[in-house]
Amino acid sequence: MSQNNFVPNKKRKKKKRSLGFKISMGILGLFIFIIAIGAGYFYSLYNKMDTVKIDTSHLSITPKEELKEYESHESIKNIVLYGIDAEEGQAGRSDSIMIATIDPIHNKVKVTSIMRDSYVNIPEHGMDKINHAYAYGGAPLAIRTLNENFGLNIEDFVSVNFSSLPQIIDILGGITIDITEEEISHIPGVSSTGPTLLTGKQALAYSRIRYASGDDYERTHRHRNVMSAVFTKALNAPPKSYPNILNNILPLVQTNLSSGDFVSLATKVVGLGSGNLEQERFPRDGDGTGDMSTGIYYLKFDIETVKKQMRDYIFNDKK
Repeated sequence: MSQNNFVPNKKRKKKKRSLGFKISMGILGLFIFIIAIGAGYFYSLYNKMDTVKIDTSHLSITPKEELKEYESHESIKNIVLYGIDAEEGQAGRSDSIMIATIDPIHNKVKVTSIMRDSYVNIPEHGMDKINHAYAYGGAPLAIRTLNENFGLNIEDFVSVNFSSLPQIIDILGGITIDITEEEISHIPGVSSTGPTLLTGKQALAYSRIRYASGDDYERTHRHRNVMSAVFTKALNAPPKSYPNILNNILPLVQTNLSSGDFVSLATKVVGLGSGNLEQERFPRDGDGTGDMSTGIYYLKFDIETVKKQMRDYIFNDKK
């Protein structure tokens, strides 16, 4: 995928934009499938994914010495999950950014959401929205941006284009979401509140709800609702369906993880036990302020405060 043809339109009007991700728990669910179907069979499927190589020396990975205050940092594995909002033939922004943390010290999998309008320094591009980093330089620059701004040690990524969401959810047989009165009018075919089985198309519409109370914070909450629903559905799928699910999902995934990495991580995830999943979002409520002084919306915050909060959460499990 070329990453050189994106020029942000600073004057574009507000519109419904896809929130690219919506399936990161499906990706974590892949680890469950890998163990269930066996490593040997997974190796035969691995080439279905779009695999890329990344020079880790260019990722600004935080040195171990700087993380020594976090005793568990060497045992914790962080993988960034990107949901890409890209039209055909164009580079895409990472309109969903989540860090999946496999934490054997605290016996859980954690998912940390980063607000896509966060105003940060993108190396060699200056201050901008964090979701533009992927468009400017693909996964390498996007990872470097996370590491430099928040003092992290991320080396690996998994990305999926938002257009894959309906297909993946339909493969899983739909997901159940608790719909509110305000959300009904935004989702085609939904006419009542409460737990509702959504098709892939309906789940995408739910994730795209923009003009409702709560703004981007509530929209990010909807992402996590979808994420959790996909994770739950994947974990509860009958084992005999795993090969078919992998055959359909893997071609939609881009990653720099090797087949051996996937199997190793799958073993760790399963070892932590199903359902032990925790979620958090940064900046937290009250720590960020929306700024429209330039005519463009940015979410501004004190980077050092959020950096410490995020590292405390990821490495020390401190809320």
